[in-house]
Amino acid sequence: MEKSVYISIGTNKGDKISNCKFVIKKINSIFKILRVSSIYKTQSWGFDSEFFLNFIIEINTSLNPLELLEKLIEIEKLMGRVRENKFSKNKYESRFIDLDILFFGNKIINKKSLTIPHPKLYDRNFILVPLLEINPFLTCPLTNKNISEIILNCKDKCVVEKTSYVFDFNN
Repeated sequence: MEKSVYISIGTNKGDKISNCKFVIKKINSIFKILRVSSIYKTQSWGFDSEFFLNFIIEINTSLNPLELLEKLIEIEKLMGRVRENKFSKNKYESRFIDLDILFFGNKIINKKSLTIPHPKLYDRNFILVPLLEINPFLTCPLTNKNISEIILNCKDKCVVEKTSYVFDFNN
């Protein structure tokens, strides 16, 4: 049975637009993309670095959450992402691509390798603003609040600015 899944995508290393184009084509070749938010230029979160480009996609998949995570990690590796040792001092760093599962249907998962809903989504405007754009009434299965309600309580003050870039799935 197919599930609706929301994935956060971010990049701040290399040619950011090319990274966005590549990842969307790669994901589109594997999964059915239902919706794509605008691309947002955002400040880095948790560390000082060059700006990020962030956006959210909604896909359909028949994979289970761990299988989906494996596919997303494969895409990250293909794009040059090296996941640092979990014991390194700085958890946040620049990256060519970062793919995070935010919601997987109405599932609640709390495993060492995967937590759904994403535990930090409530504190990050760069996730909430694009989610609000594509589905303001999406309800979090953990809080029973929709994105419109969650964003009202977000204390993140980082700037999230919509860009004019639009995806072209034919090129």
